[in-house]
Amino acid sequence: MVISLPLEPAPVRFGTDGWRGLLGVDFTLERLLSVAAAAAAELAASAPAELPSREVVVGYDRRFMADALASSVCAAVRGVGLEPMLASTAAPTPAFSFAAVQRGALGALVITASHNPPEWLGLKIKGPFGGSVADGFTARVERRLTIAAVQPPQPGETPGFDPWPDYLADLRAKVDCQALARGLRAMPLKVIVDSMHGAAAGAMAALLGDAVEEIRSRRDPLFGGHPPEPLDRHLPELIERVRSSGTAQRPALGIGFDGDGDRIAAVDECGSHCSTQLLLPLLIDHMAGRRGLPGAVVKSVSGSDLVTAVARQHQRLVLEKAVGFKHIAAEMLAQPVVVGGEESGGLGFGIHLPERDGLLSALLTLEALVARRQPLAVASAALRDGVGLHSHYDRLDLRLPDMAARHRFEQVLAQDLPQQLAGLAVGDVIRTDGVKLRLGGTRGCWLMCRFSGTEPLLRLYCEAADEASVERLLTAAAAWVHSN
Repeated sequence: MVISLPLEPAPVRFGTDGWRGLLGVDFTLERLLSVAAAAAAELAASAPAELPSREVVVGYDRRFMADALASSVCAAVRGVGLEPMLASTAAPTPAFSFAAVQRGALGALVITASHNPPEWLGLKIKGPFGGSVADGFTARVERRLTIAAVQPPQPGETPGFDPWPDYLADLRAKVDCQALARGLRAMPLKVIVDSMHGAAAGAMAALLGDAVEEIRSRRDPLFGGHPPEPLDRHLPELIERVRSSGTAQRPALGIGFDGDGDRIAAVDECGSHCSTQLLLPLLIDHMAGRRGLPGAVVKSVSGSDLVTAVARQHQRLVLEKAVGFKHIAAEMLAQPVVVGGEESGGLGFGIHLPERDGLLSALLTLEALVARRQPLAVASAALRDGVGLHSHYDRLDLRLPDMAARHRFEQVLAQDLPQQLAGLAVGDVIRTDGVKLRLGGTRGCWLMCRFSGTEPLLRLYCEAADEASVERLLTAAAAWVHSN
């Protein structure tokens, strides 16, 4: 398929986590140098008074030219009078967040487009606290691009560091990986890891040895022809491997990571895709119940009602936030949080950074299953039985023809919502982020519309009693969108 490129670049705008765009159109070296210089200058200007560092960690994932562009970012950092520290190899984004904290740096600049298609590239900004910077920070970066003179990049030698050893050591300090590997063998549970050719490749084997099997670990900037987002349609090889290799005596579990290793999904022993809509309740039960850790639960507004039900079963405060892990991270910085998560695969823990981390999420998911001595589908069913809520979830992404179409439908969402959808009456309307419609007056039944922060997409999220009901609601919602 030939990609049709826009003839004009999109304005530099930061989305839910970073600035991203089409490589060679929106994301060019000239623009990157300006954005990186503005971001580095803002890291210095916003640094806490007690942080004397001039260092900025610079990292990258496995995308096309990500390493070369990261090296160029170092020249931009030097141009504003700061000291870049360049990773010697690609690594997951959370590894660079961790490095910023461990090294006492001003923050980190990471070349990655996360889960976006292969032709995209981007820049994430991490603060000195080890998480994504807030909206106010990125607004100031955008303002610098329009009102401040751009400092020219300064060539020079950049010191380097290997981000992997200390990061993996920190994960081992939070999860007893040797005991976990023994537990997986004893269950027994076969674990198959799909890094989707991304930056998390090799990490689970390094942590758990031969207790895991890894597929698609080689670098491929085309990610096998799919966006490196761990949705079911992008994980056919993992799903087939789980279905074909699991047995009644030794069930299998699949774990998938996104391109920069900060998101996770799973495939249960039946071969069914499990997003964080199912993993987050399991982790709440494990961290708040079995581990007995304190703190609230923070979820994105697109999160399942099952998350709320399990959290309340453990008598935990539930906070519902806009989509984007930075909103969850803000709560993690403000108060004790046992676990926070978003529908799209990002999970963070109070024992770690205010940052989503796919590898830690995978380790704790396995720890929860070993502690229960149950494979994932069995554990998930037990959780649903325990709170009396059985529901199904899915998401449909509608690609829009242009920004004008987006603006037209934004007006519809603001002024002309339907009274019913697929025969279910619209109840409460929640506008935390996009528009969420409670349907039929029952728990576990809703539809949400939200525009992507980085692509010309309208995302439709839906939870209902069963798969057929979800499909019916998504079909009705898509028809409503197209009619407007």
